[in-house]
Amino acid sequence: MKQDRVLFGILGVIVLLVIVSLGLFFMRGGEQKYGPEDTPEGVVRNYVLALNKQDYERAYTYLQDADYKPTFTEFRQNFISSGWEMNSAGLQIGAVDIHDGEAIVRLTIIHGGTAPFDSAWNENNDAWLSLQDGEWKITSIPSPYWGWDWYQDTQS
Repeated sequence: MKQDRVLFGILGVIVLLVIVSLGLFFMRGGEQKYGPEDTPEGVVRNYVLALNKQDYERAYTYLQDADYKPTFTEFRQNFISSGWEMNSAGLQIGAVDIHDGEAIVRLTIIHGGTAPFDSAWNENNDAWLSLQDGEWKITSIPSPYWGWDWYQDTQS
């Protein structure tokens, strides 16, 4: 009889720990919010966040206005057709170099494995931005956050 009480006590503690763990898991991370857009790193962060939220209209506003800019439809279609790539990638923003209205933001892109036994790998690359009408605009950012043919004359 005494052993049953000890067993029920241990099981009760385990159930309580599971309930507390689940509660903390579901309460921990709320929705990410957009941050300031007055720095190159802020623009890169907000651009990637907009893509992750599938807010393509907002993400499109962060692109530079230049020749051969993709149309909004082309931009959106790029991410709809290859969304699985972004779902398995993360981004870490590093140092920023600003010179004469241009900025380079150092990035580490973390690619997650897509198969059960694939391992994650990191890629160091840069995002390039330019100052247009007082706002930072992205001129280039690595895949999977960019279309390979954007800003290129594909008519030739």
